[in-house]
Amino acid sequence: MLLQVKDLDISYGERLTVAGASLELDKGEIMSIVGESGSGKTTVIRAIMGCLPGAGRVSAGSITFDGKDVLQNTPEQWRHMYGSEMSMIFQDSGNMINPIRRIGAQFIDYIQAHQPDKSKSQAYEMACQMLTNVRLPNPENIMNCYPFELSGGMRQRVGIAMAMIFSPKILLADEPTSALDVTTQAQIIRQIVDIRNEYNVAVIIVTHNIGVASYVSNKIMVMQGGKVVEYGKREDVIGNPQHEYTKQLLRAVPIIGGKCYYA
Repeated sequence: MLLQVKDLDISYGERLTVAGASLELDKGEIMSIVGESGSGKTTVIRAIMGCLPGAGRVSAGSITFDGKDVLQNTPEQWRHMYGSEMSMIFQDSGNMINPIRRIGAQFIDYIQAHQPDKSKSQAYEMACQMLTNVRLPNPENIMNCYPFELSGGMRQRVGIAMAMIFSPKILLADEPTSALDVTTQAQIIRQIVDIRNEYNVAVIIVTHNIGVASYVSNKIMVMQGGKVVEYGKREDVIGNPQHEYTKQLLRAVPIIGGKCYYA
């Protein structure tokens, strides 16, 4: 088992925001965490990544990644894991990139920060190859662009390229399609599936869209009010939902010329 989270409680100060979350994920699996805003989806993956903001802390439970208890990590151990063992894609990767520096300069700095033995020319070649792998044409042109010169979908692909450059074991995607139009959303979801197929990387996707979750996932976890209300294989959660909130999410999916089975 690559990732095992058991009875996870997450608190901000004295306030408990996530209670008793548990999940398991193996290599090559995709899991979606679905739920409304404020349900604790992003908080869970930030805890896994060790980057809870402000006063956020894991107040109970355990997170075991690749046989290691990551809650015991030192800051130096976390820095070693970031990028090389686990990576994150954000809602709009363009907002996570310095707007006044070219893509290439930032990408090269990122590679050299993790692999200081790489020369600038070697890092440049690595970056161009990864941009090609995520289906971005003319990578040399992309490397010379500022973030604002790229479309939302192109910026998101740059984010995926940077996240995957060191072939991590797990990829955490925090609503990677929410800032994009519907057509580009479909392209980015297919891109993530292609990345999984090519690199056998485990993926956790945070999304509001249970339709996306049902299309892409092996497992689905439904959260409401900081608690996991349903968790299991995709076909079980979609085909035979047990919790009323899951049924409400499924009823909200538009069906053209079809019938909603949870009305």
